[in-house]
Amino acid sequence: MSDNPYDNALPPRPHASNSAPEPQPLQPAQQRIRTAWTADELMNMEFPDPKWAVPGLISEGVNLLAGPPKVGKSWLSLGLALSVAAGGTAMDTVPVDGGPVLYLALEDTPRRLQSRMGKILGGSPAPSTLTLATSCPPIPQGGGELIAQWCERNSDARMIVIDVFAKIRGTSSPGSSAYDADYAAVGHVKRIADHYGIAVVLVHHVRKAGADDFLAEVSGTNGIAGAADATLVLKRSRGQADGVLHVTGRDVDESEYALRFYSEAGAWQLLEGPATDHTIGDSRATILRYVRDHPGTKPKQITEGTGLPSDLVRQTCSRMAKDVQLIRKDGGYIVPGENGGQA
Repeated sequence: MSDNPYDNALPPRPHASNSAPEPQPLQPAQQRIRTAWTADELMNMEFPDPKWAVPGLISEGVNLLAGPPKVGKSWLSLGLALSVAAGGTAMDTVPVDGGPVLYLALEDTPRRLQSRMGKILGGSPAPSTLTLATSCPPIPQGGGELIAQWCERNSDARMIVIDVFAKIRGTSSPGSSAYDADYAAVGHVKRIADHYGIAVVLVHHVRKAGADDFLAEVSGTNGIAGAADATLVLKRSRGQADGVLHVTGRDVDESEYALRFYSEAGAWQLLEGPATDHTIGDSRATILRYVRDHPGTKPKQITEGTGLPSDLVRQTCSRMAKDVQLIRKDGGYIVPGENGGQA
């Protein structure tokens, strides 16, 4: 056996001359799979709950993790891989079950990976259940088979991370539209995720130009986010948080999470409470938290409850109402979407 752990991260690509070729785990099953039901039959069926790699954030299927360059996507994905492989907590707050994880760090070197893991682990032992590889063929040109063989050897696998998607998507079919090419590229990965019931994280980029809808910021056509089961967009933030993670998907509720990045530990932390509490200025955050706990409260009560100057409270409440961070109601203020507030 090689002394280099990367030599055994993924099996060698099979050659035609092999006398005993590897089985093809993604070949269609011999028995026909049922794909149609009557409505009453479907309603009477029982299905298992989705399997979560990171509960509430990353479920089985294809999870697109997008963000601008240098925002910290690779730190986040490597931290999640280490947490899920070892079990315990992800992002310092979310309990996760441990199990085998495959991390394809296709833009990294072994030395950089070692350095980053050392920072994140902070002296804790590295989990033997995390397999790392720095190269893999494109999915249509043998990469899918190699990933499937890893899944076959690790039947209890929890997650696969592909950093970055562009390195493994392969070339598009001649004559296909950009949308069809993007949808098919994600579809190759989704076929693996669905076959093995495993969470796959595709690290991707966003457009340079911003957009009101975070889904529209994903680089490429709508075919990429459309084919994925969930989309997570990591964006830089103002205020107390270092980033905001926007999440939506088929099995996840659309949400925003405030994150803080600790550069000395290379770690992202999920902050408690609504993201807006951490992405606005200190005065606004203080007022927002007080109004959330005391709906309908008036500026005088906010001043007494928070200790902020009365002039600052009045001015800030007025500006927050203009920005729809608060709503005026019966002489007081409430938070939009709570206590009958409508934005």
